[in-house]
Amino acid sequence: MSRVFPILTIMGLLLTMRSGWAQNVDTDEDKYTSVTTYGVTTNTNSGILGGFVFRHSKALPTLFQGKRQFRYLAVEIVNVKHPKEVQSSTPYSGARYVYNKQNYLFVVRPQYGREISLFTRTADEGVAINGILAVGPSIGVIKPYYVQYSTRPGQVDTRPFDPSLQPELIVGAGSFFQGFDKSKLTVGLNFKAAVAFELSAFRNNMTGLEIGFLAEAFPKEVVIMHDANNRSVYTSGFVTLFFGNKR
Repeated sequence: MSRVFPILTIMGLLLTMRSGWAQNVDTDEDKYTSVTTYGVTTNTNSGILGGFVFRHSKALPTLFQGKRQFRYLAVEIVNVKHPKEVQSSTPYSGARYVYNKQNYLFVVRPQYGREISLFTRTADEGVAINGILAVGPSIGVIKPYYVQYSTRPGQVDTRPFDPSLQPELIVGAGSFFQGFDKSKLTVGLNFKAAVAFELSAFRNNMTGLEIGFLAEAFPKEVVIMHDANNRSVYTSGFVTLFFGNKR
């Protein structure tokens, strides 16, 4: 939760500046009809690089309370970590692995929703602020976590982590790519509320930040760590940096 507060602080500071940005609105208002962007995201359930995001917004012909609205589509691919994941070093080689980690949880999140233009920008300068609400399925891929294990002096094999393994005989982590053929799937739901701050270095190019909150739920507990408080419901604050173009 400690990483949520800096995110919320940034949101608050940016929102308090909205009156200055709103002054950029004039007759030369930026009237794009579609935006396609790609980005990287980090969140409070991940490392520095949490995953990748594709976003597409298309203007709708009707207004929402006098504001332009867009159909919002997105796909996120993220790695969800357990808060108790801690890298350990083996006593022999110093190789690093996560003790008690049983599974990776990768989530693919198709999302559909609405993006509302809160404050627009001129065609050549300023910042646009949009509000986003979106929902969609969460397709979870539960992949076993592999470790290298010394079965006898001079012989090492790679196997899924098991609590019965002796920690002193673990010599490192297995390959990230091992075990995808043994993955299991789970399907849940996710909900996202966010604010997007859009900038353009050039007229048709776009750079920006999407900052918000996400919640998702799976039908049963997903075991990431052994002997830990695993969950079926996850909440997180997130920041996405995106780049793309508009038309």
